[in-house]
Amino acid sequence: MSNFKHRLHSTQDRLTGHICTIPSATVTQAMAAAGADAVIIDMEHGAVDYASAHAMIAATKGTGCAPLVRVAENDPSHVKRVLDLGAEGIVFPLIRTADDARKAVASLFYPPKGNRGFGPFIAHSMAGVPLAEYKDAVDGTLSCVLLIETVDAVENIEEIVKVPGIDLLVPAQFDLSTDLGVSGQFDHPDFIAAIAKVEKASLAAGIPLGGVALAEAQAASLFARGYRLIAGFDLLWLKAKTAETQAWTKL
Repeated sequence: MSNFKHRLHSTQDRLTGHICTIPSATVTQAMAAAGADAVIIDMEHGAVDYASAHAMIAATKGTGCAPLVRVAENDPSHVKRVLDLGAEGIVFPLIRTADDARKAVASLFYPPKGNRGFGPFIAHSMAGVPLAEYKDAVDGTLSCVLLIETVDAVENIEEIVKVPGIDLLVPAQFDLSTDLGVSGQFDHPDFIAAIAKVEKASLAAGIPLGGVALAEAQAASLFARGYRLIAGFDLLWLKAKTAETQAWTKL
């Protein structure tokens, strides 16, 4: 397994965690081999099914890239299935309250600390340990990433960050701006204030922050504000590079 969670908490490394919406082990493998610190296999908005997710997780084997999965909802039945495919962490959407955060954290642990059901028949091979040793090998090593993307989450952020076991908070700019009624207006005062509130609470609690950066200037801005992880999208990288090469054909 990678040391992604350790790096979040025990280093000041700047990290990447690119979002994979394309159901392709080949794409994921290429991103992992290119040096991505993590990939986020998107089962909320992407075209990824469980078979593709398993192949994509397995495609990171032999690299330093952590395979995380964004699940469709904060539900233990969704979480345990992708953990049993070998995911090293979960990205949880639509976290609104501290209770939501506690529910997310609990789904990453086996009893008595959590409520994950035991069935890592695939995952133990990904972890490189015998089946009977899997529980002790992975409990406490899986990453819990929470998306802050609603007005409720912003209002409750001081309580959310008090929940033990959160490894990374990601203010989701598209959903949050939409919920604020200013969709896509990232320079709107309400959006700026909401993001600032999340950043302040997260940094004060010592929880690393992650955000989307599709250009170097965006990445520099996030790092300057204390962010630890930047993310891009496989599909957007592909489209942008294709559009760039189209421009080369113009006279």
